[in-house]
Order: sequence, then C-alpha cells, then structure tokens
Amino acid sequence: MVKDDLKYTENHEWVQIEENTALVGITDYAQNELGDIVFVELPEKELDLKQDDILATIEAVKAVEEIYSPVSGVVLELNLALEDNPELINSSPYEEGWLARIELNDKDADMDNLISADEYKELIGE
Repeated sequence: MVKDDLKYTENHEWVQIEENTALVGITDYAQNELGDIVFVELPEKELDLKQDDILATIEAVKAVEEIYSPVSGVVLELNLALEDNPELINSSPYEEGWLARIELNDKDADMDNLISADEYKELIGE
C-alpha cells in the first residue's frame, strides 16, 4: 500500500509534511521486505540531522537495516511506543509505526529530493 498524500524516498522512507515539520517512517513495502521487526533504535531527541544521515536502525528477523533521514532538521519527537512494540511498524507503518517528527531546516530543498506517490509506486513495481 502506498498512500497518495505522502512523499517518499528511493530508500523506502515516507514523509508527511505538516507546516514546518515532517513525520517520518518506513513504507509498507519496506516493512514487508524486512519481515517481523523485533527492535528499533531511535535517534536522540534534538539531534540535528542532514538529509540522508542515519535516523534509526531497525532489526528484523531477516536483517538489520539503517533508516536514513529523508529531510534535514532537528528531531522534535520520537515514537517511544516502538521501544516496547517495534511490531507496530509491521502492523501500521503509516499510522502507529512512525519513527520521528523532525523540524525542517529547509523545506524547499528537501522536497526537491523526495518523490511522489506515483513515482514510488513505479519504483516498487505497483
């Protein structure tokens, strides 16, 4: 499932822009490829990230994957529910399984490097 109202990266992260912040997570496609997620290492709050810096690490039964920040900015909020329930990413990647909320440094520059839902669907062959 690809949600039409989000932006995406070629690394399978999604971004929901809300004024000057971005809610970030991994796509349904990515969680399906990883399989059962058993652990999530989130960044520190107030971490200053550049686009493509490591945002989080996700450990699944099949693999350990680094998740890259699709935007530049400061981490405002973390989804602490994932510490006890990392499987939320599997069951609800776009709602309950989000990773972090980031205050955007340069919204326009970041948007230039993201792809639309239609482009993402083409990328994953949907």
